[in-house]
Amino acid sequence: MAKVSVIGAGSWGTALSMLLCGNGHDTVLWSHREEQAEELRRTREHKAKLPGVRLPEKLHITSSLEEALAGKDVIVLAVPSVAVRSTARKMNPYIRYGQLIVNVAKGIEEHTLTTLTDMIEEEIPNSQACVLSGPSHAEEVSRNLPTTCVVGAKRKETAEYLQNIFMSPAFRVYISPDMLGIELGGALKNVIALAAGTADGLGYGDNTKAALITRGMAEIARLGIAMGARPDTFYGLSGIGDLIVTCASVHSRNRRAGFLMGQGRSMQEAMDEVNMVVEGVFSAKAGRELAEKYGVEMPIIEQVNRVLFEGKTPAEAVSDLMVRDKKIESWDESWK
Repeated sequence: MAKVSVIGAGSWGTALSMLLCGNGHDTVLWSHREEQAEELRRTREHKAKLPGVRLPEKLHITSSLEEALAGKDVIVLAVPSVAVRSTARKMNPYIRYGQLIVNVAKGIEEHTLTTLTDMIEEEIPNSQACVLSGPSHAEEVSRNLPTTCVVGAKRKETAEYLQNIFMSPAFRVYISPDMLGIELGGALKNVIALAAGTADGLGYGDNTKAALITRGMAEIARLGIAMGARPDTFYGLSGIGDLIVTCASVHSRNRRAGFLMGQGRSMQEAMDEVNMVVEGVFSAKAGRELAEKYGVEMPIIEQVNRVLFEGKTPAEAVSDLMVRDKKIESWDESWK
């Protein structure tokens, strides 16, 4: 049994705390608001995010960061990507040397273009940051529906340890050394999901969505390879797996926000209606900046940025994608 703390009582943090508690670990769930922590303790239900799902009686819930972090074997950082740096900074005084911290948010910091695990190690220099990612909606994990994810770590021994911590009959975990590829796939698929949702909102069909998924994956893989990630990562759980579920699922906040924009809502109106953090909006600019930095063509991410921040209509963006110069999908030197 391990001592585990989950920092962040949103839907994903709560679902993971339930998983870890169910696996027999001594688990603490931390909320930054005492009123939320008190409600979760009293009702044993996250009515706003996971209605109808009962929290285990053994799950300890607190709003004290010092209490949540003291003496833990593993800390799971489950706050939105835009809050990772500030939360890690607050955590730093309570973190022991060599502390394992598993990031489960998905994003890239705008302007600095820093991955979230690198950000954690910047703010908590003596920690060991790892990542867990994959096609894993909290609504399904909290109900023990079969789910698979991948853990990335710098050392195989660490990855195997975390694999054992998270693994359950309903939650299968793979391991990988490619932390960069895992994080890029997790962050940028949210931007493609905005495009896929927008196409749904415009009334386009399955053909359109299939094109966005496959060509979106090609963009992400091109960038990842240029940055030094492993090609096979993008055709695994944190790449194509997560992209498919985020573009297609009714649980996807990014697809939902895109759908609303396709129906005519502004970016802010869509985010307000979804009423959850839409990570793709924050990752879109970072994706565009990375494409420019590494000289990689990413037309879908470019058009998403123009819709989000430059007033372009979704219909115009789709039209511009369709009438681009003719391209070759694959090439062989013997093909003349």
